[in-house]
Amino acid sequence: MGVSRRRRSGTGSPPPDHNLVRLYMYVSTSKGAPVAYLFLLGAISAEVIGTSLLKATHGFTRLWPTLGLVTAYITAFLLLAQAVKTIPVGVAYAMWSGLGTAAIVAIGAAFLGEPLSLVKVLGVGLVVAGVVILNLGGAH
Repeated sequence: MGVSRRRRSGTGSPPPDHNLVRLYMYVSTSKGAPVAYLFLLGAISAEVIGTSLLKATHGFTRLWPTLGLVTAYITAFLLLAQAVKTIPVGVAYAMWSGLGTAAIVAIGAAFLGEPLSLVKVLGVGLVVAGVVILNLGGAH
């Protein structure tokens, strides 16, 4: 009735996916690949996760939130390093810091009980506008 799906004996893990290797090689060698922006988006996301965990570490006295924070920051910098192979450093860093700041302000207001004032919203709006202007101004 049912089909038995067993792994072959002697193999602890499946063979590597060669398509993923080919994709990585294409991404890492293509100039101007839009995938660099995916690396940047991943870097921003990892940085936001790490910064969101900062309060939970209680001054780095709690193990698991601290390990999560360190892992997220290492991931963020590794991905940012991949992104700047294609994206100019100034543009990548402006997007990373600006969009990360905007996301942290939103997360702080939504989940961490931080107040959201008109001045704070205006400041974040100016940061995001600066990132947009930098990108539209031919910085890349």
